[in-house]
Amino acid sequence: MSTDTRGLREVVQVKDFRRLMSVRVLGQFADGLFQAALFSAVFFNPERATSAGEAAAGFATLLLPYSVVGPFAGVFLDRWRRQRVLAVGNLVRACAIVVFASLLAFLGPTSPPVVALALIVVSVNRFILSGLSAALPHVVEERLLVTANSFSTTVGGGAAAAGGATAVALRLVFGDDDLGASRTALVAALVYVTAGLLASRIAADLLGPDDPPLHVRLRDALGAVARGFGEGARHVAERGPAARGLAAISAHRFFYGLSFVTTLLLYTEEGHIGLGFAGLGEVVVVSVVGGLLAAVVTPAVTRRLGTQAWIVVVFSVAAVVEVVFGLPYTHGFFLVAAFFLGFAAQASKICIDTLLQESVADDFRGRVFSFYDTLFNVSFVSAAAAAAVLLPPDGKSYPVIGIVAGGYAVTAIVYAVMTARRAGVEPPEPIVSRAG
Repeated sequence: MSTDTRGLREVVQVKDFRRLMSVRVLGQFADGLFQAALFSAVFFNPERATSAGEAAAGFATLLLPYSVVGPFAGVFLDRWRRQRVLAVGNLVRACAIVVFASLLAFLGPTSPPVVALALIVVSVNRFILSGLSAALPHVVEERLLVTANSFSTTVGGGAAAAGGATAVALRLVFGDDDLGASRTALVAALVYVTAGLLASRIAADLLGPDDPPLHVRLRDALGAVARGFGEGARHVAERGPAARGLAAISAHRFFYGLSFVTTLLLYTEEGHIGLGFAGLGEVVVVSVVGGLLAAVVTPAVTRRLGTQAWIVVVFSVAAVVEVVFGLPYTHGFFLVAAFFLGFAAQASKICIDTLLQESVADDFRGRVFSFYDTLFNVSFVSAAAAAAVLLPPDGKSYPVIGIVAGGYAVTAIVYAVMTARRAGVEPPEPIVSRAG
């Protein structure tokens, strides 16, 4: 039996890990349900046309606010019992979704109260995912953390995709209007309640924090986070591999976001492909499969090529794929493109995460990853804003395909040149573990 397989067996045999995983799987399944219901109402209601500008506004509303407040979430996760965060948080978002669903059916998805509730649900989702990550070291041994992290994120991502696929099926039962989307959201609320009940069965003190900093005033703690965010950015600038990695992943996120908004418009009822929510669902599922394959392939390849060389390869392939499979503008070709772009997105993220973990000092790591998360979201929202200017209503634009392909190619070339210049000067790069 390989070391990786043995480690995975050890992880899944831990009862408390299985309980934590059940909370994650149900929560992320419900995330997929809710987000698909939201997308269905906003972008795929046959009674409503969607423009690139509306798509950009929607992504900005949902992603930017948490990008600002997200780094401060850790302050509360280090003060509150994480078991209580998981239990109460799931119940809070279930209640928010019940109100959201009721208002959605009567007011529509673009009314301010519905948008505000959607923002609350998305923010709580991110907060709970952070809590799950912070809790993990309390249920598995340190030597198994990489394996546990890889397994958790892979299975959780699969659960979210399954939730989205379930929402597509429920759309056939509940209808494709706002009322149908609200009913799907209510199913998500029931799943959140179940996740909350399962979290309540975990021992109250098991998940930490072990030594909450209650002697530090909350105002001072929040101020320290704000200062730490800037310190994390400066620390990254002083670390070559980390700085190049964040620049590369930000560029990727921009071009990936531009491609995503393009695909979204292409599949609306008025889009050039026009296969609707079910067609877009197929694209998303294929993209997830590509990401899962990347998680399997990347560790083995980086042992041969190196982490930074693999980043260059996947971005170069993404550039070629965008041209070859994007320009025909057919559903079949877009499925192939989605698979490879999903592969590139996950492979590059695994590599960048590893570079950051290895090249950043431990006492700066939390601040750097908060900075990373913010860059990730801001890059995507910037792409959506660019799409609002560049894309026609049906989503078909040869210049945009060229921008995305050229962007990936330039990113690959610049990253390769910058890395080659520093070869022999910087420490040896890390190798991605098979488990992570």
